[in-house]
Amino acid sequence: MRKLAFAGLAAITAAVLTTVGVASADPPPSSLVQVSNFGANPGALAMYTYTPSGLETGRPVVVALHGCTQSASDYYAHSGWPELADKWRFEVVFPQQSTANNSLKCFNWFSTADDTRGNGEAASVKSMVDKAIADHGSDRSRVYVTGLSAGGGMTADLLAAYPDVFAGGGINAGLPAQCATSVTQATNCQQNNQNLTPAQWASKVKAQYPGYGGPWPRVAIWQGTGDYTVYPVNGTELRDQWTAVHGVSQTPTSTQSLPGGTTLTNYADKVQLYSIAGMGHGTAVDPGTGATQCGSTGAYFLAGICSSYYTGVFWGLDKASGGTTTTATTPPTTTTTSTQPSGTCVNASNYAHTQAGRAHQSGGQTYANGSDQAMGLWNTFTTHALRETSPGYWVLADGQC
Repeated sequence: MRKLAFAGLAAITAAVLTTVGVASADPPPSSLVQVSNFGANPGALAMYTYTPSGLETGRPVVVALHGCTQSASDYYAHSGWPELADKWRFEVVFPQQSTANNSLKCFNWFSTADDTRGNGEAASVKSMVDKAIADHGSDRSRVYVTGLSAGGGMTADLLAAYPDVFAGGGINAGLPAQCATSVTQATNCQQNNQNLTPAQWASKVKAQYPGYGGPWPRVAIWQGTGDYTVYPVNGTELRDQWTAVHGVSQTPTSTQSLPGGTTLTNYADKVQLYSIAGMGHGTAVDPGTGATQCGSTGAYFLAGICSSYYTGVFWGLDKASGGTTTTATTPPTTTTTSTQPSGTCVNASNYAHTQAGRAHQSGGQTYANGSDQAMGLWNTFTTHALRETSPGYWVLADGQC
């Protein structure tokens, strides 16, 4: 068992703790369930899950990684992900770090023994994903990961190491993938501009899974302009890294003002950067019962805007795989046609359908040509049957060919 002191962060974290208080202690609430024996666990992490009552098969999975000094219980209680899971119908996995691995309970985002494909904590999280999918029949093409601070740094590393597993990421006050490989470098990454080009940042991602040719995860980046634990430059570097990975410009395609002094810059609907004016180090939440509100305030959970809600919408969690809005009382619906329809019928991946001209993609989502029926994520893993009912007009025909 490793006991990495993460000394470079300790002094900064101690200063923050004096102003925002100490995170709540374990054990987790009764509705947060620990899962034992979830498979290979080289990173010696604990697995907790939140499962909405009566969760249907074929639903998404969200992995939520806590920050330093926190626990799975803290992220469950304050982040807003459980209430969104109830509303939009998905499973939430909460990995938990221990002081035996890191004295401040930080995920070891700066250690190649833990943050690379097939190794340490990253491999343990992958086992948790596999366990959740096996237990609930979840949609393997709709798995997402998010985290705060060290959990945000590990989120970026997981997206780089497992782009074939995660369809999207949400990085809250986090750091670029593979920014550091030691504690000393970690402190430097937190506080300073690394002066790398977007292409250099992208190469750090692509080196984690050489030869990978599939779609890259869509990434939402959240950064407070008053964060002096993980400095705002990290948001810019994350933007540079993931736009370059996707091969899109660092010039925004749109800019929008949101609640809580938040400015959203969008990059070809592949990467989003949310900059929150004056916010310090933490996950942004917005307590309340409004349509866009969720979460509760606490240590490192700061009032302003519900980052979990906007991240979930960016990923498409508010939509069923068929494109319909999902609520707690309206499970996903599928579109079918008559029992014996006529016309050419083809069963293929969403990527193959677009390549063949039967469908098109926009913002990482796939739509049938002609009918514009939503087909889910644009990748090689999501498959549908399409039937051509008239020249160039395709409709969903799952189970019919």
